[in-house]
This record gives sequence, structure tokens and C-alpha cells, in this order.
Amino acid sequence: CGHCKKLAPEYEKAASELSSHDPPVVLAKVDANEEANKELASQYEIRGFPTIKILRNGGKTIQEYKGPREADGIVEYLKKQSGPASAEIKSAEDASSFIGEKKVVIIGVFPNFSGEEFENYTALAEKLRSDYEFGHTQNAKLLPRGESSVTGPVVRLFKPFDELFVDFKDFKVDALEKFVEESSIPIVTVFNSDANNHPFVIKFFNSPNAKAMLFMNFSSEGTEPIQSKYREVAEQYKGQGISFLLGDLEASQGAFQYFGLQESQVPLIVIQTNDGQKYLKPNLDADQIAPWVKEYKEGKVPPFRKSEPIPEENNEPVKVLVADSLQDMVFNSGKNVLLEFYAPWCGHCKKLAPILDEVAVSYQNDADVVIAKFDATANDIPGDTFEVQGYPTVFFRSASGKTVPYEGDRTKEDIVDFIENNRDKAAPKETVKEESGKDEL
Repeated sequence: CGHCKKLAPEYEKAASELSSHDPPVVLAKVDANEEANKELASQYEIRGFPTIKILRNGGKTIQEYKGPREADGIVEYLKKQSGPASAEIKSAEDASSFIGEKKVVIIGVFPNFSGEEFENYTALAEKLRSDYEFGHTQNAKLLPRGESSVTGPVVRLFKPFDELFVDFKDFKVDALEKFVEESSIPIVTVFNSDANNHPFVIKFFNSPNAKAMLFMNFSSEGTEPIQSKYREVAEQYKGQGISFLLGDLEASQGAFQYFGLQESQVPLIVIQTNDGQKYLKPNLDADQIAPWVKEYKEGKVPPFRKSEPIPEENNEPVKVLVADSLQDMVFNSGKNVLLEFYAPWCGHCKKLAPILDEVAVSYQNDADVVIAKFDATANDIPGDTFEVQGYPTVFFRSASGKTVPYEGDRTKEDIVDFIENNRDKAAPKETVKEESGKDEL
């Protein structure tokens, strides 16, 4: 792993420095590819490399490491993680340096650092310390914003957007956590080249809400009316299960490729739901935003599907399928279909291609079997039928609708055997003799 090799010397340097910290912070590493460690990797749900986790309380508390990947940053981040989850604010200088101007910070104001409210607050701080910085004070006058006469208990969340701070007084842990998570996302998240916005973009995409994204060219003239109307709509739907993002065209090229969008369509809105459905409104005007979002909420907007054009000619042994032809050529075809999901850059896919060609040639005279391929980077995959997590992924769908993943060896013989074992055999055609129905005279 290239990223692992890049991290290794920084991790070693940080480990050396943190070994003398009081209390010591131990950095360890595990080779998850070794057979003896695979069960451990599975236990901690390791999905990629390098993955760093923070273990506390003898491994009972496990949190994702979300800090820098260079030595000084690792040291600074873990020093904060090893101290109290919430830092006491004793002066205005403490508050000013702690809160800053470009991050979300949570401060609890308490008459005494004891009691159920304070315990619940510190429990939440411990749980969310990898994501936020927490502090506590007995003097609200030290804080840079908000009512200074409050004695608490109250939680004040500071943020560099929207209303800049918000107070909350329900100290049930679940209610506190929901308040922090919801209040730390802007009403409209801005996605551009400013690195200070990136943590909020990550939170936007990790949100369980449906995601509305307005993409436009920030450098174009006359964009203010659209942005203003979009924000009005976002405020209108706050708390209704939909989050809003405003993306600059220049910074959003990856999103355009993912959604299959064209620059000529901006300004555009795309909404993606948690089940993968997408809804698109291209080339919109400011006064179209509110009615279109209302129609989406009412279920009146048809889903958008990313698809390459259906090929005008499809004469090769391995047929080319796209999202718009999948229904006709697989689900409604009444045929047995072996379907490969591939990526053009995938080396294993390139090795499999000539083998699938051979398989397809062997079935050229069998009208009931189709061998096909599907570019999964350029077309939307129906996730309710095919679960594709890597390339190539091969499925077989029988004529009767049974879907089976292919997990055998990538040889012509094994693939043909698999098809024969899973296909629906065509029913023999009965020859019916016509009777004239006429009596001879």
C-alpha cells in the first residue's frame, strides 16, 4: 500500500515522541494481510489501508482517528485526545484561542462542575471527542458571543457560519448528541477550493438526510439571486430530512463525473436519496428552485438515471449494456444473461475480457444465453438487484429471474459450467398439427 509506506516514517517519528508523553501514548501497528491478523481486522471492520483507530479503556472504547497524517500533526492531535475530553475555560484568552473563527466548538456553562447535567455533558464530549472540541466554564462572560449573564447549565455551540452560535438546555445525552450533530452542519454547505469548508462537506455527505446539491459557476455574473433563493428554500426545509450543498463548478468535477452531469447543464440541482435514487433539474432559474423541491418532496419528480447512450450497433459476441438498456436486455428479455460489471481502468477486467469473448462465441448459436458487459463507472447500477463493490463483478440472471453472483475461477470452462448449472433450459417446442375442421363430402 503506497499510502501505508508514506505514513510509516511519520508514524514512527510520532511514536517515538509520544512514548515520553505523560501519560504515555502508545502507537502500534498491525499487518492486516497476515493470515493470523485477518480475524482482528474483521473484528475492527477494517475496509481500507491505512486505517488508524484510537482505543481507550482497555479497548472498550474505539474511535476513528481523524487527524493529520504527518508526525507533528499526529503528535498534536493525540496529545489532545489523551487529555480530558472537555477543557476548562478559565479566562477570556482561553476562550478566544480555544474557540477561534473557523471551526465548530462546544462549550458547556455550569454553576458547578458536578451533577447529572455536567456528567452527561462530559460523557458526550468523550463520545464525540474525535469530531469536535469541547470545553466547560462557570463564567459565560468569558465567551466571545451569546448572552453573558447565563449561569447554566446550558450548552453553547460556536460555529463559523449561519447564526454563529446557538444555545441548548436539554441535557439528555441523546438529545445533546442530536443537537451537536444537526447544529454543526451549515444550512447550506459550501463546496469550493477553500480547505476550511472541507470538514463540513464531509459531514454533509455523511449525513443520513437526502442530499440536495446546487452546482453553478461561482465566477459567473448574476449568480446571487439563485444562491439567495436556494438558501431560502434550505431554511424552509430545515429539519425535514434534506440537507443542502452549494458547489462551485471548478471544485465539483468529481461529482459531475460521478453523477454523469454536463457543464452545459449548470446551474443545476441534483438530489440523491439514501437508497441511491437521483433527481435532476438542469439549467434552472431562481424562481424554479422552490417549486421543483416541493414537487420532489411530494414524489412528483421522476428519478434521474446516469446512462451512456444505447449502442446503435451491438454486434460483438459480448453485448454492451447501459443503464437505459438494462431493463429490456436483462430483466424483460426472458433470456439467461451473464453480466460483467467492469471499469475501463481495471487490470483484472482487461484480463477477463478475452475469456468472456470466448464464452460468448461458444454461445453464439444459443439464442437463450447472452454474455454482456456494463461499464459501472459510466452507468448507474440498480443496487436493489446487483451489489457491486469492486471490479470485475459478474452476475448471472436466469430467464426466470434468479440472480446469482459468479465467484468461480476466471476460465472459459468454469464460466461455461456455471452458466449451464444455473440457466433455465428452453422448453421444447411442441409441433401442433392443424386440423382443417372441414368435412369431406
